[in-house]
Amino acid sequence: MKLIQSKKVLELLEGIGVVMRIFSFAMLAIMGKETPLLTMWIINTADAVVLTYCAWERNNRPYILLNTFWLIVGAVGIWNSL
Repeated sequence: MKLIQSKKVLELLEGIGVVMRIFSFAMLAIMGKETPLLTMWIINTADAVVLTYCAWERNNRPYILLNTFWLIVGAVGIWNSL
């Protein structure tokens, strides 16, 4: 059973997730050593949750795997930043 029935809402969520990912890695690229890593990893992990959910709704197994990987990487990044 799908939680979100509207294709437009799902596309909006995906767009938000993609913008969050771009923002977190752009922040890292621009700020370099001065990047607040905990903030970057929290944003990166949150977007992985959103994008994993969207991939699940679309039954897109490769992206479920990819974004689950990013969830794990994000959790490790948060742990190391603490």
